[in-house]
Amino acid sequence: MNLWNRLSQQAEQPYIIAEIAANHNGDMALAERMVEQAKEAGCDCVKFQSWTKTSLMVKSGYDPELERTLDQYSMTEEKLRAMKSLCDHIGIDFACTPFSRSEVDLLVRIGVPFLKLSSTEVTNLPLLQHAGSTGLPLVMSTGMGTEEEIREAVQAVEETGNTRIVLLHCVSVYPPKDEYVNLNNIDSLRERFGYPTGFSDHTLGTAIPLAAVAKGACVIEKHFTLDQSLPGWDHKVSATPEQMKEIVDGARRIKAALGNYERQLSAEEQDNRRIFRRSIVASRDIPAGKMIEADDLDAKRPGTGLSPSLMKHIIGRTASRTIGCDELLSEKDFA
Repeated sequence: MNLWNRLSQQAEQPYIIAEIAANHNGDMALAERMVEQAKEAGCDCVKFQSWTKTSLMVKSGYDPELERTLDQYSMTEEKLRAMKSLCDHIGIDFACTPFSRSEVDLLVRIGVPFLKLSSTEVTNLPLLQHAGSTGLPLVMSTGMGTEEEIREAVQAVEETGNTRIVLLHCVSVYPPKDEYVNLNNIDSLRERFGYPTGFSDHTLGTAIPLAAVAKGACVIEKHFTLDQSLPGWDHKVSATPEQMKEIVDGARRIKAALGNYERQLSAEEQDNRRIFRRSIVASRDIPAGKMIEADDLDAKRPGTGLSPSLMKHIIGRTASRTIGCDELLSEKDFA
């Protein structure tokens, strides 16, 4: 089930995106293994990035080494289509982040189920509107954005008639200190904008994204690598296959455990009341005809007799029979 169908049906499980980005290091064999490992870990989607030197920054911003790295790591249309084909074959969603209008158009042609807009585009309203005009669901990271900037970004997309929006709380530091993560923003984004809200994670380990699920994140995006020691931009802040599986499995457990806001007892818990709760018992032998005193009563397991909450109604009544010490009491034992 793809992202928007899952959100529309209010599915119980959060949608997990393995963010490969440029962690393939330009090696398509490595990219294929990453897709396969993400699928094996239980992820719903793998995401790449579609950019070129001309779509990222001005020419004067490049030094020779950076230029070589960008050439090596960039994904051509042929490579993107190959990854999409692999994803379709093994049954995992393929997504990608565009950095220009032409890349938006390319991804539409390739057939992505949604467009992911990075935090760098929060103020790039023309690109947001172009993406919105495709009619595809938009997943928008909010890193580096003020509340007003996020509001303007959302409004820009809404002006295209597209309201299939998912906002991802994000902190654009790699990695951020825990005190900068502010997971409560997941709640505030949802409350202020009224759209499904998730979390794009740059922290180390698995604790923070799992906490985001407990905060109600419907989407978790986590950088993914097969080896955190590989050279490249994001490997050190990325989850390994083992960590990604921990996130996937933990997210599903947490989501199931959150339940609802109504106080409900499962059938198993109701059965356990008979075993673990206490009943009123005689703390000593009580002769027939004796007026019951507080010291005559105690509360012990099992919970199959009278509730201890009824003791005050029994004290002062008369025993209708001789009751042995430690016997469970019933209503017929009192006159």
